[in-house]
Amino acid sequence: MTLETDQHQALQAKAQDHLWLHFASMSAYRSADIPIIERGDGPYLYDTHGRRYLDMLAGLFTVQIGYGHGEELGQVAHEQMRQLPYYTNWTYAHPPAIELADRLAELAPANINRFFFVSGGSEAVESAWKLARQYHAHRGQPMRRKVIARKLAYHGTTLGALSITGIPSIRTTFEPLVPGVRHVANTNRYRCKYCADRGDCTLACADEVAEAIEQEGPETVAMVIMEPVQNAGGTFTPHPDYHRRVREICDHYGVLQVADEVICAFGRLGEWFGAIRYGFEPDIITTAKGITSAYQPLGAVMISDRVAEPFVDGGFWSHGITFGGHPVAAAVALRNLEIMDREDLLGNVRRNEAYFHDELVRLMERHDIVGDVRGAGYFKSIELVKDKATKESFTPDECNVLLREYLSHALFDAGMICRADDRGDPVIQLSPPLIVTREQLDEGIAILDRVLPGAQERIRTL
Repeated sequence: MTLETDQHQALQAKAQDHLWLHFASMSAYRSADIPIIERGDGPYLYDTHGRRYLDMLAGLFTVQIGYGHGEELGQVAHEQMRQLPYYTNWTYAHPPAIELADRLAELAPANINRFFFVSGGSEAVESAWKLARQYHAHRGQPMRRKVIARKLAYHGTTLGALSITGIPSIRTTFEPLVPGVRHVANTNRYRCKYCADRGDCTLACADEVAEAIEQEGPETVAMVIMEPVQNAGGTFTPHPDYHRRVREICDHYGVLQVADEVICAFGRLGEWFGAIRYGFEPDIITTAKGITSAYQPLGAVMISDRVAEPFVDGGFWSHGITFGGHPVAAAVALRNLEIMDREDLLGNVRRNEAYFHDELVRLMERHDIVGDVRGAGYFKSIELVKDKATKESFTPDECNVLLREYLSHALFDAGMICRADDRGDPVIQLSPPLIVTREQLDEGIAILDRVLPGAQERIRTL
């Protein structure tokens, strides 16, 4: 459906006058329309002009089942609203939250059996830090408050989660932040200071975690938090032994290992959880996004038996969220997980992962501006470079021209939504709904083939 011109203009005027967009420069829309997405179908979105876009970002890494299940999930929400539209998990329970917790216990790593529901990813990370601090206090170690995280890693926008985030450009405006966070090397093998030019990985970036704990004082460190595959900077994948090595380090120093799986969980990497894919058992997992495929807002802190023990045995966690475990969101989450099973979406990712990667490698071979291809499952990035031989990157001003002034608009105009990101060296991120077929992957890569020569030409004029 295309909205009539007067309807579109009326919406545009209201948006210009009253809507404050997230992570957006509002001044950019003084002389340009705000893109208004009006509906979705499968992996496609449609704007108010009726133009179709292939969503190669799954909303924000979240719409696992695509946009075609509104009727089914709407009916689930309707039935739950008629039965119980809301009640709290503050000292009370209700059937949808109970059933969802039970289902998650079946899917999670074997040591994870407790689930604290929140409204989204930032709340999950914030809650995990509070839980880790109180866990250590209950065990007689109240000075364990600090966090080890990774450079360039994004963990959320609330003050605690932002403090853990390792991206200077989004931190500095809000300083001073919560103290006690130390950032260590990530697993960017393409530019690794330890082994980028070697034939194999040394795991030195994992050993840097131990060095940081020693320097901070082991008795002061509460947790180490990492995404199984790091999003910001461009889907940095780990060596197969990396997270297991970090697990050993955490055990040695008595520090909790937290897997931030707000993006990586629920099939994004071809497993229910990234921790399962990479063979480690964290003490805490933070989740959100794909748990409902974004049909409702919901997140969770997933807690191991070890961390739960002092609270179950008499401790009190002084923490709660008004909408955490909302019965409508929990009911939608349960049906979302059922749909993912029914349609074998994890199997779809596994079957197409190698094909997706190989086609991106071929794209890299066709375009000099593409220096690297990386990622896992349906969570991929291509890094853009000035010079492929030397890996020379772009200055901040050049990134602004290349990504914001050209690529973001050119890709959208060509019919694809993805992410041109410069929270590190510039990358294009591709994270489609898990329903996407090989033909639709080909469609996205064909759009990149059409747009990248223009980016190559643009850098020649910088």
